[in-house]
Amino acid sequence: MDGNQKTIKTVGNNIRELRIRSGWSLRVAAKRLGISTSALSKIETGVTDVNLSRLEQIAEVYGVKLVQLWIPNFEFSDLEASKLNQAKEKVFDLETEIKAFQRKVILLYEKLHEQATKYNHAV
Repeated sequence: MDGNQKTIKTVGNNIRELRIRSGWSLRVAAKRLGISTSALSKIETGVTDVNLSRLEQIAEVYGVKLVQLWIPNFEFSDLEASKLNQAKEKVFDLETEIKAFQRKVILLYEKLHEQATKYNHAV
């Protein structure tokens, strides 16, 4: 196997590993990438070479840096840590939204209670 074939195999193996670790079937991953399952299968098995723009898209879909696709025996724990950090950021953002919503609900309740009190005193 020459260097180019070995590189294609490495990239394909890493893409397959990313798909598996993401818990996606070949069909789901292909749909997210906008390609056929057979095309993705050929990329993963190293049967076909893939252009740079497609590799950029694949890296983006899986949330890794483009260069990581070429690293033999890439340590995917970085990917898992990255996904965990993204999830933590989303949770923080959602908690912030919830707190803001709670404040609005409390203010509306206080206004409603105030109006009810005024109405009861007027009657």
